[in-house]
Amino acid sequence: MDVYSEDPVAVAEGFARAGARWIHVVDLSATFEEDDEALERNRAAIQAICQVDGISVDTGGGVRSMAAIERLASAGAKRISIGTALVRDRAFARKAASTYGDLLVADVAAKEGVVRVNGWREGAGIMADELVGELVSLGYRHLVFTDVTRDGMQTGIDAEAYRNIAEVAGFAVVASGGIATLDDLRRLAALGDDVIEGAITGRALYEGAFTLEEALAAVR
Repeated sequence: MDVYSEDPVAVAEGFARAGARWIHVVDLSATFEEDDEALERNRAAIQAICQVDGISVDTGGGVRSMAAIERLASAGAKRISIGTALVRDRAFARKAASTYGDLLVADVAAKEGVVRVNGWREGAGIMADELVGELVSLGYRHLVFTDVTRDGMQTGIDAEAYRNIAEVAGFAVVASGGIATLDDLRRLAALGDDVIEGAITGRALYEGAFTLEEALAAVR
């Protein structure tokens, strides 16, 4: 696993200075069910990031219980992403939506149209369109859609995949996966506010494909 910084709070502060208003944070230790020490370190880091001035935090990774949602909400998260549990525990998905509503984000990842779960390591046996339709019926009104085929590969985006998911959902979605250049961001922005609410980019920023300032300017 690539490590880009040992100080996630400093990274968040740098993003804030560059003009970011939202930061997407994934707790990989929770996703992969690591030991308590790793979990506690990440919880402390997420809480500290939530205190950075001017930043709203969208966070997730391993959110499988109401207690996990409450813990992140208490830490100051403005949106909380649920992924695998949406597929594996529909009763929880339903209860979470009815209890926390607009705070929640449905985090849907797919490869060739089939949903992937458990850190994208496993196929879920359900098509993304079908799952999104079900989640909307439960009351989810925010959605991150990750194109697993392209995530981290910096191979460019599949604009039509996002257009399709937004049409199924009935609202704009957050795009994730494959953003490699400023032109990718411009293509997403060109889809319009009814298709794209925002975009998540990590590796391209950390490896210098473009700066955050350039990215924000490209989509304005």
